Amino acid sequence: SDLNFVVQPVVSVYPAASRAQLEEKSSLLCVASAMFPPLVQISWKKQNGSDSLEDVNPADVKQQELRESGCSASILTISRENSTYKYHCSVQHQGGTVNAQTGTAMSFYLSVSFQSQCKVKLLTLLYTVLILKSLVYCCGLSLLRIFRNNKPSIH
Repeated sequence: SDLNFVVQPVVSVYPAASRAQLEEKSSLLCVASAMFPPLVQISWKKQNGSDSLEDVNPADVKQQELRESGCSASILTISRENSTYKYHCSVQHQGGTVNAQTGTAMSFYLSVSFQSQCKVKLLTLLYTVLILKSLVYCCGLSLLRIFRNNKPSIH
């Protein structure tokens, strides 16, 4: 076996749903996976328009290693005043550096909240239809019973 075998990580960035959204903040999740060796270092940079990249506040970043599944993750919390920046997740690995760029954080935030609102509305509509269907079915059965019981006896 080759001891120098190296596989670069696959890097993905997702909007992360969290309680912070209720406090007018949004979160981005950067995940590095499928790499060998499984050791990486994740960092975040922000960019306003065509300006150069700036470091983010380290207090806004939470790192998490999930060694069992071979993943490393980093969560960046963004306040509303920083929502116009584009964010870059950079993963340093023995095989090199892999970068993933996001759109503006607020567009992520809005799309997540819009999707969740749509899901809630669809579920509400679905349950309303199911409840109405059940009511119609029960009423129909009750009416059939009443008419059956009220039929004049032929005997």
